Amino acid sequence: MSRILVIEDDAAILRGLKDNLVAESYEVLTAEDGEEGYRLAREEGPDLIILDLMLPTLSGYEICRKLRDTGDSVLILMLTARGEEADRILGLDLGADDYVTKPFSVRELKARVRALLRRSDAQSAPPDTLSFGDVVVDFPQYAARKGGEPVEMTPKEFGVLRYLAARAGEVVSRYELLEEVWGYGKFPTTRTVDNHIAALRAKLEGDPAEPRHLQTVHRVGYKFVP
Repeated sequence: MSRILVIEDDAAILRGLKDNLVAESYEVLTAEDGEEGYRLAREEGPDLIILDLMLPTLSGYEICRKLRDTGDSVLILMLTARGEEADRILGLDLGADDYVTKPFSVRELKARVRALLRRSDAQSAPPDTLSFGDVVVDFPQYAARKGGEPVEMTPKEFGVLRYLAARAGEVVSRYELLEEVWGYGKFPTTRTVDNHIAALRAKLEGDPAEPRHLQTVHRVGYKFVP
């Protein structure tokens, strides 16, 4: 589970970000001023910081500069109400990895968070082959066998399984699967994912009614357990 630190002095924005990120199964730490945020960044070792630039006691710019000066490579996603190019460039030059300008879409922000975490995690590279139970899958060849017998699967079923396998043990939301496997904005409803998971269970699980490998995390999504 990735740990995210949100440093934001607007209580409503802070609460909304925390609730949305917790719903995506991230561990979330929060701070409402720069000094406290910097302390948590140094002591708690988050995987990613969502950092407002205009903060009391210590600005986001100063936090970013101090972290980079000490060799801390934590991912930093800036939040700023400023739209001027110079402000964004300054933040990026100080070592921030990405930025979102207020007002922002929570859905877009979550997508940027996922993208940053994926790029930083070498383990998230999709596997070419997968073995679990009596199942063997060759993703480049779109071939699967269960108990030595071939299993017919659709390209999207291969895509869902490969993405879940790349995040083995992690909870993946339905929206993330839709975005990554189907493509952003090209899906009708989250039932699309549910139907594909049901099909994969029927084809690959020993007992589809009690799945061991393709597990449901209620109200969130799914996870693959080898």
